[in-house]
Amino acid sequence: MQRGLQFGLLLLAVQLFQQGLGNIPAVTLAVLGFNVYLFMFPAAPLMKACVSLHYVYSLKEWRRLFLSPLHHVDDWHLYYNMASFLWKGTRLERRLGGAWFLYLLSVLSLLTGLVYLLLQAWLTKLIQEPNPLWDLIDASAHSSECAVGFSGVLFALKVINNHYNPGGVTYLLGTIRVSNRFASWVELVLIYVIAPRTSLIGHLSGILVGLLYTLGPLRIIMETCAESVSSDMNDPRPSTYFNFSGYSGTRRERPQHAEDRTAEDRTAEDRTAEDRTAEDRTAEDQTDLDRMTEEEQIELAIRNSLNDRGPTRRRRTAQPPSGFHPTEEEENLEELRRRRLRRLEEEFYNQRRRRQFM
Repeated sequence: MQRGLQFGLLLLAVQLFQQGLGNIPAVTLAVLGFNVYLFMFPAAPLMKACVSLHYVYSLKEWRRLFLSPLHHVDDWHLYYNMASFLWKGTRLERRLGGAWFLYLLSVLSLLTGLVYLLLQAWLTKLIQEPNPLWDLIDASAHSSECAVGFSGVLFALKVINNHYNPGGVTYLLGTIRVSNRFASWVELVLIYVIAPRTSLIGHLSGILVGLLYTLGPLRIIMETCAESVSSDMNDPRPSTYFNFSGYSGTRRERPQHAEDRTAEDRTAEDRTAEDRTAEDRTAEDQTDLDRMTEEEQIELAIRNSLNDRGPTRRRRTAQPPSGFHPTEEEENLEELRRRRLRRLEEEFYNQRRRRQFM
């Protein structure tokens, strides 16, 4: 069934162009566009896309878990959900990154449906015992309802977004100031009071899934799964090994020639970096020498010569091995070097003294 252009879609288009398509992250814009597309060209009729305990669990129609978040009852249902997603998605995608945000949306969409089924099964069991509270919230209707829409995912995103902004406040209905810690719960009650036909269980399931991510193990499980998939993609051919206790498993081994090439590449890169650094230092030193006077250059040469004793000096000052004695030729070279240094120092100081009297 194809739907025509409706007023809710026009308002959504106006809001998109007011914000600017270039200011909307890619995943947020793509998911929003996909929801609009499925609203205009549904993948299934609403009664075959909605999720409920009877259809999914009893009749084994598990595909409803994937269809229900992406279908909406009417254009206003789509507009309010997508306008809310536009704000939440933009903030979270910029914080988490596009890849992780898409991964998060996929997990939240599936888990909200599963938690919805668990809550509906729990509520079905509870209403078997008489209780005035069940009549107040119309529990029998909620236990048999069939829900569609992105609202459950939006409540999960709201919990996650508020978790990353713990000190902020939210203005519900434009006037009610609520701390971010309790905003999701207050909004859950307000929406149900204002619009009783909305799915209370669907919204509650979104809050619970969001809490599983922020306070529970969901984020750790997602990170572990992502790391395992990433490692498998980097090395898709594991080799079999057997340890001493007899248990078998898999181990990823890097080929020896690959390690050799890596080591050679690192060595070559290090040499290249050292050469570039040495060339840069030489160029800098040459620039500094050009700026010095002749007297300053002579003084610098003497200082460097005193600090650098050369290979002969290093061999003598280093701890010699037992029984080692320098040869006569090495001693003569060292003595000659010292005499030249002393003569150079004398000439420098004499030249400096003459300039002072001139």
